[in-house]
Amino acid sequence: MSVRFAAIGALLMTLSPTIHAAVPSGDAHSFANTREFRATHLSLDLQADFARKRLRGHADLTLQRLDPQSRRIVLDTRGLTVSKVELLQPQPVALKFTLGEAQPMLGAPLSIELPASAQGKDVLVRIHYETSPQASGLQWLEPSQTAGKKHPYLYSQSQAIHARSWIPLQDTPQVRLTYDAHIRTPPELLAVMSAENDPDAQRDGDYRFRMPQAIPSYLIALGVGDLVFRPIGKQTGVYAEPAVVEAAAAEFADVQSMLEACEKLFGPYRWGRYDLLILPPSFMWGGMENPRLTFLTPTAIAGDRSLVSLIAHELAHSWSGNLVTNADWDSVWLNEGFTTYLERRIIEALYGRERHEMEDTLGLQSLQRDIADLTEQGDAALTKLDMDLKGRDPDDAFSDVPYEKGRLFLGFLESRLGRAELDRFLRGYFDHFAFQSISAGTFVDYLTKHELDRADARITRAELQVWLDEPGIPALAVLPHSDAFKRIDAQRDAWLKGATPAKSLDTSKWTTHEWLHFLDNMPADLSSARMAELDEAFHLTTSTNAMIAHSWLLDAIRAGYTPAWPRLENYLTTIGRRKLVKDLYEELLKTTDGKQMAQRIYARARPLYQVPLAAQLDELVGKP
Repeated sequence: MSVRFAAIGALLMTLSPTIHAAVPSGDAHSFANTREFRATHLSLDLQADFARKRLRGHADLTLQRLDPQSRRIVLDTRGLTVSKVELLQPQPVALKFTLGEAQPMLGAPLSIELPASAQGKDVLVRIHYETSPQASGLQWLEPSQTAGKKHPYLYSQSQAIHARSWIPLQDTPQVRLTYDAHIRTPPELLAVMSAENDPDAQRDGDYRFRMPQAIPSYLIALGVGDLVFRPIGKQTGVYAEPAVVEAAAAEFADVQSMLEACEKLFGPYRWGRYDLLILPPSFMWGGMENPRLTFLTPTAIAGDRSLVSLIAHELAHSWSGNLVTNADWDSVWLNEGFTTYLERRIIEALYGRERHEMEDTLGLQSLQRDIADLTEQGDAALTKLDMDLKGRDPDDAFSDVPYEKGRLFLGFLESRLGRAELDRFLRGYFDHFAFQSISAGTFVDYLTKHELDRADARITRAELQVWLDEPGIPALAVLPHSDAFKRIDAQRDAWLKGATPAKSLDTSKWTTHEWLHFLDNMPADLSSARMAELDEAFHLTTSTNAMIAHSWLLDAIRAGYTPAWPRLENYLTTIGRRKLVKDLYEELLKTTDGKQMAQRIYARARPLYQVPLAAQLDELVGKP
């Protein structure tokens, strides 16, 4: 039955209401007039046109009228071609609309004029449109760019403000809405979404989806490709290309145990199923926490489950980020800092305290490097937890600061409150703000009421302000350490001093984390000859572990170790994960020869990269 007509009335009556009590007004990164109208439900009907690299169809938006006098709806768009807008209540009526002047970061506002006859609390409008082949939130891949090499692939990435490039809507995390979708594809391909997916769905090119919980726009997601499904647990499984799916299912076999561990710690999982979609290697991020269906980079498949903290992180977002969401990108640490803390707690519950300590220590080292880099670039303000991103792309916020400094803040709370009390507080926090979007100020008010205002309070307001408003790592932070890494440091030092040859280093039981610590803390003046000694002993240039290869290639660039150049070029032209490629280009650009190499490689690699990453690298390396 068509969703467009018969189901609309039923959906409006049966879908859970969206809660807005804690949401502030205004968003520097959205044109939407959310004080006058607020979207509550979206119905998509889209055709995936791989030949033209466009989605085309229509979006039906149900909007709650907050201002009875308002007759103008303003939505966010970027690069969309809008052909018609209609009012669907009570009969379809064509509406006047205008697309404003496009701004490089924000896109263009779509203004829709309502007739005086459009009365009532809810308004239902239909926007007919198609996307651009350069849509920043969509990645169209040729068959040659996939694992199977036979079929094309499409996936979306809506965070932070890229949903507007493939859906006209109120693209702000303040607004949460339910959605359903009708997606049509070539019959040989399978479509999946951040919604209720049927693991037994038959490929026929006609797919329907429903997301009954209200989510922010950046969590609306679509994937289309030559996909198959493998179950992992009673409510978990993995979608991937046939050539990848078995390795992925084996690598992430612990995901059901992770879900159950997090439920024991922080309350029930409220999203039904939790499945994974393994994307082609061009995916810009490690993972994206799209509800019910995490999108994941294949670079996490190491063969030894050593990189599953990425899964733990995206799963933890089911509580911090998806269930309780930052209402603006200035407060992104509410999503990422809380989630990194939860991630490490899951890791400890499943793999032990030592693994937790190693993850925390590596995270601190990465944070310290990011803080140093941002400060050197004159961006010390981005090392605060509470950032001011007005006039900036919210993607700029995604350094290690909101993740690892946010985790340090939660670690500080644990040190003062005790773990049991912090767990009690977090469970209450997730319950109280479930399916809401909140600002940092709302969190501070909640923390103040439940902890700071107590007669026996163990945290002061002054300490809290230091965490939120001061750049860098506060002196009050409880910094992690790892005894396992002390042993690695001793072996590295012995090798550097010439006391132990590389082939005699005891690495037989090293995990990925120990290799990363070993390589990431090499001296900047390491010689090419010493690199050759390590390479002969451990074959690091040919490592199939993407994380270890990344650290090794950074060292190789600094040392001028030319035997690694072919691997470096292969790495940069086959992987599109920003964390693994951007700093390799940055390191190359520090020398004249390196700059020439970077520009040559980038000219080949650019078609692989997602639009937002390509835009960043165009500015860094120079557009080919």
